Amino acid sequence: MTDRPLTLMAVHAHPDDEATGTGGVLARYAAEGMRTVLVTCTDGGCGDGPGGVKPGDPGHDPAAVALMRRQELEASCEVLKISDLEMLDYADSGMAGWPSNDAPGSFWNTPVEEGAARLAELMRHYRPDVVVTYDENGFYGHPDHIQAHRITMAALEMTDLDPKVYWTTMPRSMMQRFGEVMREFQEDMPEPDPAEAAALAEIGLPDEEITTWVDTTAFSGQKFDALAAHASQGENIFFLKMGKERFGELMGLETFVRVRDTTGAAVPENDLFAGLR
Repeated sequence: MTDRPLTLMAVHAHPDDEATGTGGVLARYAAEGMRTVLVTCTDGGCGDGPGGVKPGDPGHDPAAVALMRRQELEASCEVLKISDLEMLDYADSGMAGWPSNDAPGSFWNTPVEEGAARLAELMRHYRPDVVVTYDENGFYGHPDHIQAHRITMAALEMTDLDPKVYWTTMPRSMMQRFGEVMREFQEDMPEPDPAEAAALAEIGLPDEEITTWVDTTAFSGQKFDALAAHASQGENIFFLKMGKERFGELMGLETFVRVRDTTGAAVPENDLFAGLR
């Protein structure tokens, strides 16, 4: 045994992803004395600019957006008490099919081996006991989420480390409830077309396939405030419309699939560090 604290490393694609999918566990484990390391792969330059200006529209300056989002990310890290922030600073690739996917320097256009080598160095430095990232589809097919998954799994193979490894996900029951609440708060939200509805129905996993259910209700206020720190990004406004109490009811449970383990901890489990303490 050493005096080194147990360490969680979360590998995310963009500024704000850390709050949406793992804000609860990052806040919870920081409060429990774990070292929490956030690796953010891109600069977020394909996000909304001031006033909600969209990428490609007049007045959208990716460099300025990236700077603004870096500041928001640092504020979110303060709220969640994240121990260490590391930024790989690849250019944001944008949504699937955007021309920015193939732009020089974009994360999606970067060889997996290059990104993995840089991440492996960070893994050797921090020696995480738990690593969290996305599944092979990036949860919903975003190119940068898929690339974050790829470099994480490749980086693990480049090291002599053997942490518990988790992919973020959501049970289908929660996805259904989430859709109901969205319609409640956005009464004018159009019904998705059949193809879109079918795609949405495939997001997440059946409840029985979820291995890890972590109660983060006590930290949902921090998660809410971390999302609020990313004020420039319109997609977060929906969550903030709920208010903290309703947000905590809906977003106070974070769920994962355990894909690598040497502890023998039984599943389902309620702690990413089960078997390590």
